[in-house]
Amino acid sequence: MSGKRICIIGAPLDMGSDRRGVDMGPSALRVANLNKKLSALGFEVTDMGNVPVEQAESAPPGPQDAKYLPQIADTCERIGLAVEQAMEKGETPLVLGGDHSIAVGTVSGIARHLKAKQGKTGVLWIDAHTDMNTPQTSPSGNVHGMPLACLIGRGPDELVNMFGFSPKVDAANVVLLGIRDVDEMERKLVRHCGVTCFTMREIDERGMRVVMSEALETVNRGTQGFHLSLDLDAVDPHFAPGVGTPVSGGMTYREAHLAMEMAADDGRMIAMEVVEVNPVIDEANRTAHLAVELILSAVGKKII
Repeated sequence: MSGKRICIIGAPLDMGSDRRGVDMGPSALRVANLNKKLSALGFEVTDMGNVPVEQAESAPPGPQDAKYLPQIADTCERIGLAVEQAMEKGETPLVLGGDHSIAVGTVSGIARHLKAKQGKTGVLWIDAHTDMNTPQTSPSGNVHGMPLACLIGRGPDELVNMFGFSPKVDAANVVLLGIRDVDEMERKLVRHCGVTCFTMREIDERGMRVVMSEALETVNRGTQGFHLSLDLDAVDPHFAPGVGTPVSGGMTYREAHLAMEMAADDGRMIAMEVVEVNPVIDEANRTAHLAVELILSAVGKKII
């Protein structure tokens, strides 16, 4: 990481998915002693608490092709402002989700901060899913399947043009890693929009070290650094059972740690978020403890 000051921002949003429970993710990570363990590594940690989030029970779902869109946009704007404020103070934002729709807020905040300095960010998106649906292609209308499309300029205007500009990141500086579940109509955009996509097959065939090396080169090319967006469903459910949308065949425990360790060794990570931890379907907070371990590896914890 580029500094020794970390700002934790909780984003307990679960309106982007039909399955409830990821709103408790930030609490689960804190219960797993995230703050204390970061401090033990020598970081100065500020915890801003959670941004205000509406509850699904108190809000109408709205259009079925992008459910809870106004509420999600409002929450993402609050996340973005909190991220921008942290970066202006010289702190590294660590955002705790919540479902993956929060990434629109996180990356928008980073992009706005860097835009004022004529800079830009790369995005390393580690996930079982590409999250590149739009309201026109999504089979569910769940916004947590749309954030990356929004960030490269495709999707609902409320998210695409947050803070008055788009795209938030150039597709050429976006890498997807660990992909193994893509919707049929989504696949076309993934193939032709310019992002780099490493599926689990490529990790199987080429190994995590080679794939991560190429990924880091891509997200850093012409940027001021990269944002690491980690969806815990990238890890196989055998190791991470408590996630919003589990998919078999994911990264092993060691593959996930190697990816984080290489991100730390690179030294150019400017922000991180961890999403889709769902304590409701977890086993004794096991997935949150794994998430904390992976965060520690990503910020520089070493075996020796």
